[in-house]
Amino acid sequence: MSLTTMGKDGLQVESVALGEVAARFGTPCYVYSRAALTAAYGAYRDALQAHGLLDRSLVCYAVKANSNLAILNLFARLGAGFDIVSGGELARVLAAGGRADKIVFSGVGKSRTEMRAALEAGIHCFNVESASELDQLNEVAGSAAHRAPVSLRVNPDVDAKTHPYISTGLKNAKFGVAFDQAFDLYIRAASLPHIALKGIDCHIGSQLLDPAPAAEAADKVLALVDRLAAAGITLEHIDLGGGMGIQYRAGEPAPSAADYLAPMLARLAGRREKLVFEPGRSLVGNAGLLLTRVEVLKPGAEKHFAVVDAAMNDLMRPALYDAWHDILKVGAGTTANCAATSAANAMAYEIVGPVCESGDFLGHDRELALNEGDLLAILSAGAYGMAMASNYNSRPRAAEVMIDGDVMHLIRRREDIADLFALESVLP
Repeated sequence: MSLTTMGKDGLQVESVALGEVAARFGTPCYVYSRAALTAAYGAYRDALQAHGLLDRSLVCYAVKANSNLAILNLFARLGAGFDIVSGGELARVLAAGGRADKIVFSGVGKSRTEMRAALEAGIHCFNVESASELDQLNEVAGSAAHRAPVSLRVNPDVDAKTHPYISTGLKNAKFGVAFDQAFDLYIRAASLPHIALKGIDCHIGSQLLDPAPAAEAADKVLALVDRLAAAGITLEHIDLGGGMGIQYRAGEPAPSAADYLAPMLARLAGRREKLVFEPGRSLVGNAGLLLTRVEVLKPGAEKHFAVVDAAMNDLMRPALYDAWHDILKVGAGTTANCAATSAANAMAYEIVGPVCESGDFLGHDRELALNEGDLLAILSAGAYGMAMASNYNSRPRAAEVMIDGDVMHLIRRREDIADLFALESVLP
């Protein structure tokens, strides 16, 4: 479903005009659609149901994509599990009403404190990513009189064909256990007194638009599962990670959940193991946008700049990955004459923020007809937007608003400047 539609008052999300959101909550502001979030999760459930696998599957939302409590609570209500990578994310999920026994804990550098907290909470599984982590977890579990449920995250050395910063399945990545070492580590793990082997995990990267690499990784994982079974190690679940990509640019092809999962689900048919998936971006990315206002129009000899009140500290992806986000003008203008006038006055703008960095941009060469004070919607910002936001240049982080039909819910208030140094103190 498209997140925005054009109404008589300009762009809207569900039944609420974005101009109303800006008037009530200010800018910059993240705006999410409850209906879009629900539909994205439903697409995974429908795909699993179509293959007869829903009853033995667990869809664990990758919290790092967007960790707002309202979003976590919505997914918990829908029946989701959660994929976490820190003790802070564990606390967020529990505070949002998520079930501990539906949590998988990934990450290459879990601290002993985080391990202990997850054990005491009773999580579903640790995705262990190194031999050293396995030994540490065994010690922590022993000291806490627990047996730690464990999967090994296996690195299948499969090229995900995505941006190198979000490709995690090659042999040169920091993530996971090398595929050629995994069997021996499973054998050793089975001998540890405070480890309970539960499954196997694999995640090759993010923003995957072609299901073929994920299917290739699944083949390697299943071969290892069968080899382990022959050696007497029977696993309860197979976790094939997440990574399905979304559409960032209008007209760009992106897979549906049904199409992306189909090759993997075909390989899993007839097996007895429980299935786990860890989608993040595909559940929230297209369900959110960043609303911003044009502060200054600055024409130049070679480039024209539109300086907006959002910046790289609000949305890091363009500066970090040179990522594209479609940018739309919010204002009303539904008639053919208005559209023609806008097109005639359009020019190529660099959409930039006020942060004191040359890399502070949100979009290059965008054809827009702009005036100072106009509102812009930066689309597909629901994933890795607010989650990666910072206070660089001592800028308060944006508000977050959830649209539910014709109702606006403030799900995170805008920070005050005083909040930014509330934890600091001057020298005596």
